[in-house]
Parts: sequence; structure tokens; C-alpha cells
Amino acid sequence: MSKQKNIRNFSIIAHIDHGKSTLAKSILEFADNSGVKKNKKQIFDSMDLEKERGITIKLNATTFYYFFENQEYVFNLVDTPGHVDFNYEVSRSLAACEGVLLVIDATRSVESQTIVNAFLAIDNHLKIIIVVNKIDLLNADIKRVKDDIKKKIGLDSNDIICVSAKTKENIEEVLKAIVNKIPAPTNEDSKPLRALIFDSYYDSYRGVVVLIRIKDGFIKEGDLIYFMFSKKKYLVTELGIKTDHEIRRKELHSGEIGYLCAQIKDIKDVIIGETITLDNKKAEYPLPGYKKMVPMVYCGVYPINSNNYNDLKKSLDKLSLNDSSLTYEIDNSQALGYGFQCGFLGLLHMDIVKERLEREYNQKIILTVPNVMYHVFFKDNSSYININNPSKLNDLSLIKKIEEPYVNATITSPKEYVGVITELCQNRRGIYQNIEYCDDFRVVVKYLLPLNEIIFDFFDKLKSCTKGYANLDYEIAKYQESNLAKMDILVNGKIIDSFSTIVHKDNAYNRGLNIIKKLEKIIPRHQFEIALQVALNNKIIARSNIKAVRKDVLSKCYGGDITRKKKLLEKQKEGKKRMKKIGSIEIPQEAFIDVFSI
Repeated sequence: MSKQKNIRNFSIIAHIDHGKSTLAKSILEFADNSGVKKNKKQIFDSMDLEKERGITIKLNATTFYYFFENQEYVFNLVDTPGHVDFNYEVSRSLAACEGVLLVIDATRSVESQTIVNAFLAIDNHLKIIIVVNKIDLLNADIKRVKDDIKKKIGLDSNDIICVSAKTKENIEEVLKAIVNKIPAPTNEDSKPLRALIFDSYYDSYRGVVVLIRIKDGFIKEGDLIYFMFSKKKYLVTELGIKTDHEIRRKELHSGEIGYLCAQIKDIKDVIIGETITLDNKKAEYPLPGYKKMVPMVYCGVYPINSNNYNDLKKSLDKLSLNDSSLTYEIDNSQALGYGFQCGFLGLLHMDIVKERLEREYNQKIILTVPNVMYHVFFKDNSSYININNPSKLNDLSLIKKIEEPYVNATITSPKEYVGVITELCQNRRGIYQNIEYCDDFRVVVKYLLPLNEIIFDFFDKLKSCTKGYANLDYEIAKYQESNLAKMDILVNGKIIDSFSTIVHKDNAYNRGLNIIKKLEKIIPRHQFEIALQVALNNKIIARSNIKAVRKDVLSKCYGGDITRKKKLLEKQKEGKKRMKKIGSIEIPQEAFIDVFSI
């Protein structure tokens, strides 16, 4: 039996919080060859953020061994995130596998990301093993899960494996199924090398470390490799596989998953989805790349101290290597200086990137108001341009219409909260789609919602009004014309570009008023009166004033004619006029932080 026939490359996919990482850890411990028991080292969900939130953020890959019927099998396991924002991570891991474990919570049954991930696996022609987890819980309902698998996914539910990852019940059955059902990679050592890059990270001593799946051929230390997209050449200095620690190898063959070091110092040379081949024996065609995910939420990221701009740039470079779905470009704000306009897959992704920049890279940053990508149509042209930064919209008179992205939102909740959920969705300009009663307790509410309406506080409001029981999933549906306008905040007649945003006209007054009321409390009083205004398409719709600090110029005027007092007051009035024209208004940094949190 050849080496490839004993290799099993598989991934674990599921909806968020269905027990992927717990199952992965149980599989490693049961195999008893990964060193997990001995070292007590957590391979998956090792980031502090992952432990705190109880979710998987980054895909993780590890190699371990399993003995079955007197043979040693090499298992390459890839654990994937379950949240909709990290769907890109899932697609990358599937490209490196031949099969998947589709994990379903026995108490929650088939949910939205379960279906999405199952179809991703089907599209990649992977063998699917259905694992129903959490059968040790009292409210586990296996029959309902089987019915949902047939009805919603269309897979055979008679061949499922029921397990408890927590108590390790039936874990051995999962390992046997991996051996018997997931196909081994074919032996393609004779073909020219084609290795797929599915992840990478930065090491201070070795440069960029690339995680690869060898599809065709083989690679060894000392080979001169060629990146087929970036057309760069590098000399391989180190190869190996990743268990709970790195094991160095002299060569990697077709079907294997491992890591590669080649003293790559420029992180931009490594592109996720890139194909590596040998320089002296190039492959004719690269491997099919991944479909690049389009960011849906955009916001500016600026250093609190402008002197830290270069440090922030280096941090984003390193983070984007580890998170290829993050996009960024240099941006400049009159108020905040130089920074970056960043694109994210969703709200959770944006929050995770912010946390990682602060924790892992010690960056003190400000995030501006989140925006989405709009389609702006002009009167003299039938085509449109994409706008994610409202400050770039200058001549508003030329705009014909603006389209915004809508999402298909699926809200799962106990049925007693249907009323408050529909009210919340209606208040956010939602379009009712459907209500589906799954059983006596659970209901699924479906709405078409503008993405712009859920990127602020929709999730918090939903959790609050349902006492934390509701679960939200969404996917991009379409772009649709809406009654939108550009809203600007003016301080003393000058537009503060960092506060500019695109809003629905019905919500503009209340949102703008909230901002200037907040600024009124934060901006310190000056020697002259400061006007705070809200402009909608260059038309002022709201105003508030910060009163001037009044100096009593009559304090030393004892008695005398009234005209003397009038002269002093007129002189003060003229001085304040001159000061207002030439005086600069200092907006404290806290103002931006507080306003962006509204």
C-alpha cells in the first residue's frame, strides 16, 4: 500500500457554536498520538479572543496519526470558523481536503450556516460525513435533525453518526468513518509540482511561513520554487508538518499538507490561493484559485497618535497575511490625518480585526463610522461607481440615484418574541419575507433588510429585546434603490469629513441631532460661539450652538457714563467676530471615539 493511500485530508464544518472545536479536540485526544493529553496544549481556538468568545476565528490545520486494523493512517485535520463573516476561511480549507465532517447540534438542528457550508462541500465534490453532536443533552432531538437534513440539505440521514464531543461518546465511530469513507489523495508524484497556498502567517525569524497542500508532484528543501501568480522565485529553506509542534521534513509529497519557509520577507508576495511550482520544471496551468470575497462593511482605521502611522501600516500588513479577507488602502482625513480605509466581511470581522490590532500589535486606533458599498448612478451616464467613503461624494447635483445592499436576514428565536422581532425589523426599513414555525418552541423570521441598518446596533437591540435568545444570520441578497442622501456635520461652518455618512432621509434628522448633541457636550467652550450643524445633501436640517466663554469686561468699570460701558462691550463684540473668523477649533480625540460609538 503506497503512502498516499493512508492519508486522509478532511475538514470540520458547521454552524457557529455547534461544537466543531470540541469535536476536533476529542478526535485528537482519542487518537492519542497528537500529544494533546500529555502536553495539555490547545491546538485549536488558541487565540485569547477565540477562548473568550467561544468561537473559531482562524482556520487551523494539524497532522496526527491513527492506528486502525494494524495500519497507521495520517490525518490532516482543518478546523474552520462557523460564523457567516468567516465563510471565506471555510472555502479556503475545503480546497485542501477530500472530505468533511458536517457537525450538527442535536438541540438546534440544521441552521443557516449548516446549509451554506454543506453546499460549499458539495460544490467542491467532497465526501460528507454527517456528525450529530451534543446527544448527551436532555433536549437533544435526533428525529428532528434527521428530518431537517432530508428536507433542508437533501442528504441521506440514515448514515449519520451521533456523538457527544464533550463525553467522547462514539468518537471512535467518527475516526473509523474517516478511514473508510473519505477518499485518499491520488499519487501524483510524477507530475510537475503544483502546491496550493491555503494560509500563511509571519514569523520574526523565518519571514513568511506558508501553509500548503501538495496537489501534484513533490517538493524538497533546496528547491527553487516559482509563484505562478506573482512570478516570484524563492529557495526553499525549510519544510515540515504541523502537529502540536512543527516537525521538520526533507520533502513533502502529493496529498500531504505542511508548511514551507523560503526567507520570504515581503509579505505582499504571498497571495492566498497562489500556486507554487518548481522553477526548472514549471506546471502548465495553476490550480483553480479561490473566489475572492468582496468586503461588505468599510470603515476608516486611524492611529490615535499620528506618529504611529507607519507602525499601524506594518501591523495591517502582517494581519492581512494571516487574514487575507481584510482589505485596506491609504486614506487621509482632515481631522484624523493619515490612516487606512479598511474593508471587512461583516460586523464580527470588523470587531475581531480591531481587537487583534489592539491586543496582538499594541495599536491604539480609532474606527470611523462603518459604511457599506453603495452604487452611485449619475445623470449623464447609465453606469455606476462604487462608493464606500461618503467624503468622496462631492458634487451631489450630478447624482441620479443611489443603490444600497440588502441582506436576507434569518432570525431564529423562541416564538414568544415574534412581535418584538418584527417591530425591530420594521423600524429598520425591513421588508417582510416569511415566518416559519419549526416546532412548538422555535420560530424562524425572515426579513429583507438594508445592510446599513444592521451594521450599527441591530444585533445588540435584537439580543436585548429577546433576552439573548435570538440568533441572527444574514447573506447578501441584492442592491436596491433607496431614498438615500449624504449627511455632513459642520463645525463652525467647516465640514468634518470623518463624520460624513450616507443615511436614509427618514433617519437623517434624528441621527444628525444625536451627533451634534454629543459634540456639544464634548467640544470645550471657546472665546467665541461655535455653530454645530447637520447638512443633508448640502442643506442644513439641524443646528446647535456651543456658547462662548464670556469674559466680564465691565468688572473694572466703576461708575461713569453708560457710553463707556457700551464702548467696552462693542469692542469685545468686534474682537469675538475677528476671533471667530481666524480662530481654530480644537476637537478632542474623545469626541471622535464617542461619536463613532453612537
